Amino acid sequence: DAAEHKNLVGIDLFAGPTETLVIADETVDGELCATDLLGQAEHGPTSPAILLTNSEKLARDTMAEVERLLGILPTGEVARQSWTDFGEVIVCDSYEEMLEVADRIASEHVQVMTDRDIWFRDTLSNYGALFLGPRTNVAYGDKVIGTNHTLPTMKAARYTGGLWVGKFLKTCTWQIVETDEASALVGEYASRLSMLEGFVGHAEQGNIRVRRYGGRNIPYATAASPRAAAE
Repeated sequence: DAAEHKNLVGIDLFAGPTETLVIADETVDGELCATDLLGQAEHGPTSPAILLTNSEKLARDTMAEVERLLGILPTGEVARQSWTDFGEVIVCDSYEEMLEVADRIASEHVQVMTDRDIWFRDTLSNYGALFLGPRTNVAYGDKVIGTNHTLPTMKAARYTGGLWVGKFLKTCTWQIVETDEASALVGEYASRLSMLEGFVGHAEQGNIRVRRYGGRNIPYATAASPRAAAE
């Protein structure tokens, strides 16, 4: 239904509450994962922070560390509300399942700390910004590294990336159809599509070229049939 297909395509970059997804395995520990989750949860009470792992031990350790750190973090009140309402720990059976779930979540920030960081880099499709390895983290991207900080949220990463200089550049396009055969063929498609939409004038732009360059007799204001059918 429509809800299932929402955010599969689009033109806008929704810059909503900060989102972070940590993808981790047993190569890292719960304290590191919890620190990185809460570091972004403190942005505000509606900021999702999710751990995606294939290790039940890491999942339990991270949840325990989250509770410990919330007791000493000066911004813990905001982070706790965010974690309580929007925090998640998801345990998967395999790296492949982690990849599938991560692409479905399409988080603004994705932090990968596994023994397959480069594999995730090469296979993940839906994210705003990707941070690879335990030496890297989202705060580095926020404050120091310099990559653009205006990133897609609310699953908009399914169809767009972050803000970049190209969004401010004027882009001009041009088209040329160089052969008679190509013009006649494209004209047939344009004719039929235009007639389906009720744009007869559009259809005639195609038809006149089917007549002139394709040598076919297309009645005025009718859809050009496919060449194979006409023959």
